[in-house]
Amino acid sequence: MGSTMSKENTQQPTVEKSTPAAEQDDEPDEWDKRIFSTGCADENAKLTDCYYEKKDWRQCKEEMERFKECWKVQGNDKRTSMRDADKEQR
Repeated sequence: MGSTMSKENTQQPTVEKSTPAAEQDDEPDEWDKRIFSTGCADENAKLTDCYYEKKDWRQCKEEMERFKECWKVQGNDKRTSMRDADKEQR
């Protein structure tokens, strides 16, 4: 008897297509561009990382204070009409 190959064995291997440069994570998206424009991208990243690790904003008070201070120093509170919730409660 002759040996027969199944259709499964005769198929060509699939080749993954490379992702175009525009779709790679190397390019900043619109969100990243907005964060970088605030001048507080590092503080934002540290705050986000803290929350990701601890899953509780209350455990990220230091990172939040650094972000808020940066936000004020950069003048973003005037640009975005941000209000300080702590002062409004008094």
